[in-house]
Amino acid sequence: TADLPEIFLVGRPTVLVDLSRGEGAAEHALVALDHRVPVVIGATGIPPDAVASLRDRAEAQGVGAIIAPNFALGALLMMEFARRAARFFPHTEIIELHHDRKRDAPSGTAARTARLMAEARGSAPAPAVTEATTVEGARGGSVEGIRIHSVRLPGLVAHQEVLFGGPGQTLTIRHDSTSEESFMPGMVLAIQRVGALRHLIEGLEHVLDL
Repeated sequence: TADLPEIFLVGRPTVLVDLSRGEGAAEHALVALDHRVPVVIGATGIPPDAVASLRDRAEAQGVGAIIAPNFALGALLMMEFARRAARFFPHTEIIELHHDRKRDAPSGTAARTARLMAEARGSAPAPAVTEATTVEGARGGSVEGIRIHSVRLPGLVAHQEVLFGGPGQTLTIRHDSTSEESFMPGMVLAIQRVGALRHLIEGLEHVLDL
């Protein structure tokens, strides 16, 4: 972070793209915004207070910033379809699967999907039975009342299933990134669009007008 001001003054970059870890990415972004450099952040795990600071700084400077937990266009569509389905299928759970080098769990994509669905469906339905788990963590974690199960294995890249259940039927919405190549079109789009913004947005879906 100490070298960033000099880089911005000497190099005069058009956009800062940061794919590092959450808190570090937020620190880098604040420096960039202070130098009126638009920011695209692909890191997850940014604390809410850091996001609020970035939002305030972007608006104060009139500079664009995008925080995108996932750049894959298919993943964005998966999240949008899940958000719409949640209005009709309130009983839902998420399974996210990633490579064994991923540090955070659940993934930023899974957490954001859960928040979008929770907002769309309103109050969570009451469970059918009182759960009694015999192994701690067997039912996964919970974001906004939606269960998330995280899988970490070698050979995986980035995958997510959103499962819905209703009387006599189920619905599964799944996206698979089989290569990091899947992230490139969305990243290029974010870089192209962030310069026209004057504030911070969370989620690349806003750029796609979903």
